[in-house]
Amino acid sequence: MMIPFKVKTFSFLLACACSTAGMAQVVNDSPVRQVKISGYVGTRIADCIERRVKAQDVDHLVEPFRHQNEKSRWQSEFWGKWIQGAIASYRYNRDPELYRIIKDAAESLMATQQPNGYIGNYAPEYQLQQWDVWGRKYTSLGLIAWYDLSGDKKALEAACKVVDHLMTQVGPGKVDIVSTGNYIGMPSSSVLEPVMYLYNRTKEERYLDFAKYIVGQWETPGGPQLISKAIAEVPVANRFPHPKTWFSRENGQKAYEMMSCYEGLLELYKVTGNPLYLSVVEKTVGHIVREEINVAGSGSAFECWYGGKERQTQPTYHTMETCVTFTWMQLCNRLLQMTGNSLYADYMETAIYNALMASLKADASQIAKYSPLEGWRHEGEEQCGMHINCCNANGPRAFAMIPGFAYQVQDDCVRVNFYAPSEAELVLPGKKSVWLRQTTEYPRTDQIEIEVDPTKETTFTIALRIPAWSKIATVSVNGRPEAGVLQGAYLPVNRKWKKGDRITVKLDLRARLVERNQAQAIVRGPLVLARDSRFGDGSVDEASVVVSKDGYVELIPVEAPDFAWLAFTAPMVLGTDLESHRTPRQIHFCDFASAGNTWDKTQRYRVWLPKTLNVMHSPYKPYNQ
Repeated sequence: MMIPFKVKTFSFLLACACSTAGMAQVVNDSPVRQVKISGYVGTRIADCIERRVKAQDVDHLVEPFRHQNEKSRWQSEFWGKWIQGAIASYRYNRDPELYRIIKDAAESLMATQQPNGYIGNYAPEYQLQQWDVWGRKYTSLGLIAWYDLSGDKKALEAACKVVDHLMTQVGPGKVDIVSTGNYIGMPSSSVLEPVMYLYNRTKEERYLDFAKYIVGQWETPGGPQLISKAIAEVPVANRFPHPKTWFSRENGQKAYEMMSCYEGLLELYKVTGNPLYLSVVEKTVGHIVREEINVAGSGSAFECWYGGKERQTQPTYHTMETCVTFTWMQLCNRLLQMTGNSLYADYMETAIYNALMASLKADASQIAKYSPLEGWRHEGEEQCGMHINCCNANGPRAFAMIPGFAYQVQDDCVRVNFYAPSEAELVLPGKKSVWLRQTTEYPRTDQIEIEVDPTKETTFTIALRIPAWSKIATVSVNGRPEAGVLQGAYLPVNRKWKKGDRITVKLDLRARLVERNQAQAIVRGPLVLARDSRFGDGSVDEASVVVSKDGYVELIPVEAPDFAWLAFTAPMVLGTDLESHRTPRQIHFCDFASAGNTWDKTQRYRVWLPKTLNVMHSPYKPYNQ
């Protein structure tokens, strides 16, 4: 017999409380009290927590902080990235063992703090250079996250001391922050984010003043001009000249660090209400969507913006860094919470199901540093003389973000952002408790059932995301159709909800054919499909024509092999011979996340398929033109 989720959750939390006796209580003042995601995505989240987060040798991450002898490398980012992912994972699953791991990690790190407040591994004469301030940012973020989870005031004090020490080195009359580190000062000045968190928690004006100083420095001659170039609608890949040395101070297109600065700017916007700050972030994100984000929901090559949307059909070195994928998701999620624009949730859904899920190896032992659209995936290099790299440290944060994205509450409105088998406990104004339960096989199938279970009859709004790609969508409540369903927007359903009310959402999962640069890709709902050599039905690199009608491909669902989550066949005319091979063949595809998921270089996959040229259907162009 299945135990009701409420009972299981209460028992589990009670067990956690007993097993963590003596620890500070975890305060959850969020209106989203508990989320449980099951199905494919839920399994991948759990796998990532168990095999990436909990399996990490944390003392290995702390060790560099015990030696102040570094000159140039970025070892000091790994602890802060890992612990933020671990804390977000704990907030999701309440695993007592994970809590103890996090607690030990925080206390070990704080034990390395110097008398002047510095936590880092750079030698005194090399501080402020290369990745030193970037590392301090991640240290501060990790300490603040631990404080928020545990209530340990020593962690907040330690974070304050880190930033206070930095303020003795940079600021008015001292070293300019944008002159420190790499990439025109963007990594260093992204410390804006934890500075604002410290202001929010302490209300100390010095932190707000320091934040305003950082933003002011962006517009100095040596700064990244993140505001003025956004106002001028300069594309993110063209804000500075192509650098002579790629990984250097002169490169102003570094995607991850640029977005990190804008995340800090949004935190400053929350406090000041200056509409300019929100405007420049949205302008920049608009450029990223139009010029950089590819069919799998992410972007970048060699970790930088490069006009990648138009060039995505061309095999490219080092595409879709997982750190970029995570930061893109985080930036979209913050804008979603601030603006209520459902398109940001669409961008996140595409990134989650494709770029993010593809980054996690089938056995969840590693997270790929890059996820190309063709070829194979593989492990990233070990960085900085350590047994880890940036994406293995950062990737779990993206998986742990999904539950908090799935359901969001603002006032008496519940936004349902992510469709997947799941359950959530929500608390509305007036301490009104509501449970939502999704029963669905989406995106395998097109229907989502949502059961509404308030503790008592309550009037509130459930806003249902209708993806922009769903040309046809219907919503009904207790079998009665709702009017006003628009693609690319929320459908708000306001009524007095009672126990047993059911919402049915049906979306358009017709497979869409996307064509670009004489190449073709198939997208079904939020999923990008790929050919995989393990199907054994021809070369994945062979030229072909995907048969379509009115832009849609007639897919046939088939039983997925062991390596794939979902599988289909699509009608295709293969090769260049129409005399012998005119009749379309049914060729296998799987979801992009499953393609190449064993990282075996003897196997290949491909998203963008080269389209065979038919000159009878193309204008004649003389050879000399």
